[in-house]
Amino acid sequence: MGSTPADRSAGEASWRWDGEDEGGTTAPADVVSGGDDGGGPRPSRRRLLIGAGVLAAGAAVWGVSRRAGGSATETPKPQPLPSKLVGSEPLWVYRGSEPMTPARLRGRLFTPAYVSRTGLRLLDPATGAVTGTVEAPAPQGQPDDAPLVVGGGRLFTTSPGHVDARALTGPAAGWSQPLPPELGERIDLYGCDGELVYGRVGSRTDLRGSLFGLDATGRGLRWSRPAAERGESALAVLDTGAGRLLTWDADPAAGISLLDGTTGQRIWSAAGSGPSWTALDQRHLFLPGSDGGVRALHLADGSRSWSVSPAPGEQWRALPPLSDDYRVYVPRDNGLITAHEAGSGEQAWQCQLPFRLDRRCRPLLLSSGLLVPGPAASGVLVVEAENGRQSTIFADTGPGVDVWSVASDGTRLYAGHDTTLYCLGELPVP
Repeated sequence: MGSTPADRSAGEASWRWDGEDEGGTTAPADVVSGGDDGGGPRPSRRRLLIGAGVLAAGAAVWGVSRRAGGSATETPKPQPLPSKLVGSEPLWVYRGSEPMTPARLRGRLFTPAYVSRTGLRLLDPATGAVTGTVEAPAPQGQPDDAPLVVGGGRLFTTSPGHVDARALTGPAAGWSQPLPPELGERIDLYGCDGELVYGRVGSRTDLRGSLFGLDATGRGLRWSRPAAERGESALAVLDTGAGRLLTWDADPAAGISLLDGTTGQRIWSAAGSGPSWTALDQRHLFLPGSDGGVRALHLADGSRSWSVSPAPGEQWRALPPLSDDYRVYVPRDNGLITAHEAGSGEQAWQCQLPFRLDRRCRPLLLSSGLLVPGPAASGVLVVEAENGRQSTIFADTGPGVDVWSVASDGTRLYAGHDTTLYCLGELPVP
């Protein structure tokens, strides 16, 4: 039987529903209304799946923090838009008090949520009002973007010997699940695929420890096994819909391995060093190549399918690709995007952006095109999936210094930078 989070030690992430703050008051959302609630046709299942994000790594969802004071039930007062806008008027605008850190979120939430160094705020997708607050500051000694593991509508944290969960999408009670004492008390979580939350547990005398899969609803430990002597000192959760884990070791000779997430057993192994990123579609696993390019492995057996590499004299590095199972779109740090046939890797088109890209620029793939966030002054571009033509769909005049980010909850599209978030409306926006 697991204990409740209230029984855990102080200093952990805390959860409260609006209206339950100490003193009985909550802060109002700083929201600017920008239009009505649409009412257009519902997107297709394909749009929902692609709009929610084909890749977990990015997967990212949005929101912003709120001001102190006031009642959660107060109607936000309309305020002037913060700057001149390029593009359609947003459904609503939300301005926060601290910069957003969307890369901190590891996993999927099908609702907008502002992620910052201090935790996250859940937002109403129709109005931008804050519906819940989770205080989860980055642990001492870790960077401000230390990851937050989410999945299945829950936020997962750890305390000595326990995995703790807090519901994010309703008033359901949280839980705290102890792991078997013989496994140790030092727990690292890697991610959640909605069904299981995965991690490693060890002790001071067993640093390598054991891998484990825990039921995401709090029904106990599904499996655990000692980590292999080589090849399993790091782990990534792959959102395949069937539960898959990728493991690797700091020693390139150990290679990489794909594990069955439901049992922890190895499916295949392949040569290669630990990747700085992973991406996938229904048939392939994409990893960075040793030359800065990208290589595609068959997801079924780990065999090589195709690769894209810099030509002689070229200097660029590939960023995580995106795939709609028809084409694979490869962003490069020099601002060039190339589209490749998913089966063969043959290039279909290329598009040169007016700015360079880095790991902070996380494109989003929709049914009609690729949305590419640029620097604060450049806004959000759309690159048409069929032919690579580009155009600016949304921008503002600042102020701001951070790159833009884009995300979708499967129904609406969100874009923002620094402390300003826009709801651009219902899909398909481009």
